[in-house]
Amino acid sequence: MKHILAVILIAFSIGLSAQDYIEHTVKPGETIESIAKSYLVTPFDIYALNPDAKRKFQPNTILIIPNSKVKNEAIVEDTRELIGYKNHKVKRKETLYGLSQQYGVSEEEIKKANRFLYSENLKKGDKIRIPRYKTVVSKQTLNNTVKKYIVQPQEGKWRIAYKFGISVADLEALNPFMNETIQPGDELNVPNIDDKEEKEVESAYGYYEVLPKEGFFRLKIKLNLTKEELEALNPELKETGLKAGMVLKVPADVDTSRSLEDVETTDLKGTLNNFKTKKIALMLPYRLDRIDIDAVDETKEKIKEDRRLSVVLDFHVGVMMALDSAKQLGISTDLKVFDTRYHMSKTAEILAENNFSDYDAVIGPMEENSFNRVARTLSADHIPVIAALNKPDQVYSNVFQTLPESELLSKTMIDFVKADSLKTKVVVISDHAHRASSEALQKQFPNSQLILTEKDKKNKTKDAYYIYHANLQNVFSAGRTFVFLETDNSSLASSVVSMLNALAVDDTEIILATLNKGKAFESKDIDNNNLSNLQFHFPSVHKDYDESKVNGFVEAYRKNYGVTPSKYVARGFDITLDLLMRLASAENLYDASINSIATEYIENKFRYNKSPSGGYVNEAVYIVKYDNLRVVKAE
Repeated sequence: MKHILAVILIAFSIGLSAQDYIEHTVKPGETIESIAKSYLVTPFDIYALNPDAKRKFQPNTILIIPNSKVKNEAIVEDTRELIGYKNHKVKRKETLYGLSQQYGVSEEEIKKANRFLYSENLKKGDKIRIPRYKTVVSKQTLNNTVKKYIVQPQEGKWRIAYKFGISVADLEALNPFMNETIQPGDELNVPNIDDKEEKEVESAYGYYEVLPKEGFFRLKIKLNLTKEELEALNPELKETGLKAGMVLKVPADVDTSRSLEDVETTDLKGTLNNFKTKKIALMLPYRLDRIDIDAVDETKEKIKEDRRLSVVLDFHVGVMMALDSAKQLGISTDLKVFDTRYHMSKTAEILAENNFSDYDAVIGPMEENSFNRVARTLSADHIPVIAALNKPDQVYSNVFQTLPESELLSKTMIDFVKADSLKTKVVVISDHAHRASSEALQKQFPNSQLILTEKDKKNKTKDAYYIYHANLQNVFSAGRTFVFLETDNSSLASSVVSMLNALAVDDTEIILATLNKGKAFESKDIDNNNLSNLQFHFPSVHKDYDESKVNGFVEAYRKNYGVTPSKYVARGFDITLDLLMRLASAENLYDASINSIATEYIENKFRYNKSPSGGYVNEAVYIVKYDNLRVVKAE
């Protein structure tokens, strides 16, 4: 055996000698990330050549560093030089964040000058040192350097990565402070290659980033392009082959959206191996400052009246039940709960007064600006932030968005109908507010019919939100017809549902569907019996739990509270249990969230895909239907 290992080691060494590489001896205080940044490569590149570094990384370890494409030319760089300290006595309500803003230094720089702040919170009366710096402009020559590039109109990360022959991850490593969404005029670091080596980015083409473990066979299925076609568009593939992260040029009409092929549900119980206590923060707007816990009746009324508080409390119960279930699997949790009070200022105070650098994940907050602040602040330490009850406007690299995008919901519904081999006809009924999307929907189904609502007789610019019964005459025949109803108007939905129900007789099967089930279908004027008769189908983030099967979670909740759990209790349970099991099955949440891992719990399922902005978005969607007054998964 040892001879085989020796041969492998020699072969590996010979392979390396044929390439350009650098040997680096690890110094105290260095990390893989800091070393990668100094050589302008990515941590992934270092781990690829030094797999042992993941489990054994210490001073004096010798690492093999790949040579990046960046040339060794001097660049002008601003550096900060420590010139002394200013003494400061902490006043009431002062925070690290506030002091960092006041003196123009970072919180980390203050902590380094006052080591006790790593283990203790800042408090009134503390005497601390504030570091003072001066800026020095100098010419720096590194082992590898970069040049500056100004982002042009219509350029995104993928196009710039393609232009300079690097991956999106490489571009992000070169620009650690780059905005999640880059804008024309932004200045970026790029490889200092010769102008003639830059690839031309053509607006007539699209661009696709290769995912980990993707080969030509999978790309043929996803992009409908053969190996030969991809090589013709990207000649370098003949030399390098496919590599994760590389950006490929593809025809403009190719759908490069990251649609997920079906995979079997992953049972994470069999993969649990990391039983270190998980440190989790839960940030929700409990608004405890408004509640008098001694006034029981008054508190009950507030909970009934405040819909948001009811949701938060239900979610919290689900979280606690998940912690108990995880404990039974050997996963222990250190949970710290923070009341954000639904205020940005309170969230900022929580961030300033607490060190989250050693947390495994943060769930919340709900409020959009507060969530963005938490995600942006904790991105420096790569702490995952879970968007559990909201859809953030910006998916930072450390964000896990649990709610799928609405575009994916629509696409999943369309694909479901297309896959139905028994369908004979598709009809689209739409109000004018949804006309554009309904016309696009009509194009998905050749020979389908679009019926638009009538305009107001007095004001032709206004929608009257109704259709005549005559519009539906002779539309339906024997066999199956899918009817998409696209509206947010409850009166239109109610009248159309009634008319369709009356027409669905004998051999005429009408299946009602919609791309986005909004409040229009939850009106008290719509009879759920009619929705059941029409087998109403729609895409959904969650499904109702199966009452025909024994469910320990549901039984435990009923035993404690005397009622069935709401969807928010189930969501709190599902998200938290999934988070803990993923953390217990890998080194961190990022490693446990590759798109081949699909999980499903009580009412929710999760399959994360890395978004173009670098974060992770759940792309697991249910198609559900009304069946005997219950909402069940459609097969």
